[in-house]
Amino acid sequence: MFDSVRDDIRTTLDEIREAGLFKPERVIGSPQSATVTVPGGEVLNFCANNYLGLADHPAVVAAAKDALDRWGYGMASVRFICGTQDVHKELEQRLSSFLGQEDTILYSSCFDANGGVFETLLDERDAVISDALNHASIIDGIRLSKAARHRYANRDMAELEQRLKESQDARRRLIVTDGVFSMDGYVAPLREICDLADRYDAMVMVDDSHAVGFVGAGGRGTPELHGVMDRVDIITGTLGKALGGASGGYVAARAEIVALLRQRSRPYLFSNSLAPVIAAASLTVLDLIETSHELRERLAANTALFRAEMTAAGFEILPGDHPIAPVMIGDAARAGRLAELLLERGVYVIGFSYPVVPHGQARIRVQLSAAHSEADVRRAVAAFVDARAALEA
Repeated sequence: MFDSVRDDIRTTLDEIREAGLFKPERVIGSPQSATVTVPGGEVLNFCANNYLGLADHPAVVAAAKDALDRWGYGMASVRFICGTQDVHKELEQRLSSFLGQEDTILYSSCFDANGGVFETLLDERDAVISDALNHASIIDGIRLSKAARHRYANRDMAELEQRLKESQDARRRLIVTDGVFSMDGYVAPLREICDLADRYDAMVMVDDSHAVGFVGAGGRGTPELHGVMDRVDIITGTLGKALGGASGGYVAARAEIVALLRQRSRPYLFSNSLAPVIAAASLTVLDLIETSHELRERLAANTALFRAEMTAAGFEILPGDHPIAPVMIGDAARAGRLAELLLERGVYVIGFSYPVVPHGQARIRVQLSAAHSEADVRRAVAAFVDARAALEA
């Protein structure tokens, strides 16, 4: 049978390559850090989600090594059978306290967390109202639910209110948004969203994967930034970005919601427990975040420096102060070629184009880290200037 399918698959792969959308996987021969080793040598890494530089932090690595001796390598079970250790419960309690929520449930990834919420909480009597630029995991999770689906333009509060009016006959309504939109670095207007939710009796869910750990005065994410920690009903997030960069996700929410997820959420019930080494190391990550502002301050300084220097050099960067700093190129081929020229100059970045971003809005998404030095940031800016000159020669 496969012989008859092989040619079709090869044709599809050829079409992806011809469109300039093929995604090669560059092999890194070192730990994730401000610099990484790739074939050809060491380069500055400006495309990781390693916002706080904790992926190779000595304290986190030491905690992981200790956890292997204490807790073992893996659980070989789901949580409700024999897959729950003290370290899992401790991490859930710490995340609840950190995020200001009543309870937390761990998942193997945030993709699974988002995939497990909507089907559990909503049915055909309900409605979900989603920002148009929400992450793919939210979109896929909504598809698993029988709830009526409504969408509003990115951060458009007038359109959100219209969708709330249109769905007033629903039993339950859930507004869902990214806290930070990963391709643009834009922050959701959570205070206005919560105001509308109060007015129209809806719940609010935020995927805060690109914020928890470094956004807000204490690193508690966009609800803290906007002063609405007590008004958001569900927070989903990842341990795979600022919180150490390994893997794992969570839902932090009202106690009753978490209790129902433990009984009915399919990705939780049918997936192995989070590896204990990740749970234990994540506790050390929370210790580091809660006891010092240094990493957040360094990240903010690096972000401000990069954005200011790139703007002064004539590059177009989408506005904001988030460490996601999209350098707008427009043409997909030019974005890809610029990324290649930057790699040749020792700076590792990736060009993003359709379908990841809209046609004509190709970009290089630069991501700053607390692990970068000021010299690293200035070197990256100089490389952009030099690569642009080579591209236009």
